[in-house]
Amino acid sequence: MQVPRIYLPAPLTNGNRLELGKQAAHHLLNVLRLKPGATLILFDGRGNACQATLEPSAQVTVGQPIQEETESPLRIRLIQAISRRERMDHVIQKAVELGVDTIIPVSSQRSMVKLRGERAANRLRHWQGIIVSACEQCGRSRLPVLNSISTLDAALSEPEQGSRLVLDPAGGNTLSNLSAPDSSVTLLIGPEGGLSADEIHQAERSGFTGVRLGPRTLRTETAAITVLSALQVLWGDLG
Repeated sequence: MQVPRIYLPAPLTNGNRLELGKQAAHHLLNVLRLKPGATLILFDGRGNACQATLEPSAQVTVGQPIQEETESPLRIRLIQAISRRERMDHVIQKAVELGVDTIIPVSSQRSMVKLRGERAANRLRHWQGIIVSACEQCGRSRLPVLNSISTLDAALSEPEQGSRLVLDPAGGNTLSNLSAPDSSVTLLIGPEGGLSADEIHQAERSGFTGVRLGPRTLRTETAAITVLSALQVLWGDLG
């Protein structure tokens, strides 16, 4: 069995004895049925990881630090228009697996889900849990940043960072005819119904380049996985 990886946001000092969270303890003791003495890997979400040993009473003893080279050299900021629950969950999970650095959920004209107040706070907590689980599964020791839900206007008004791309079925460019970015890419993807023509024009006025993925219309979650994979193949660490 693969050594379980557990997110534990605490100082990972060799020899320290730490308490596991309720969810991690349940997973290790009741789902995986591990016994005291089992080997684990802990990571703190900031890039640090270490070996650890499971102790009685849902505690762990921190062991030697380990080096995990799992972060992409290409920094990708994903501006994702909010879609329906399962689709948005899927995009966030796969974006983490594909090395995204920052996830920025935004409301757009065609977003079928409008999140405000407590609903927005609950959904952000839910998405954060997906990010943690995805990092545990895929081997990342650094949690991608999850921004608060904002409007598309606010996301587009942020200072320009590296290359800026917006998926547009009518875009005049493909990824293969673009120059390689220096180190970062900001990617904008619409919801189920896509971005409106006005939103695409607004993005282009903000420095985004319209990019098409091919002749077929892809669902928002398929588009996200496809373009993130292509970016990592072309300029990241999947090549």
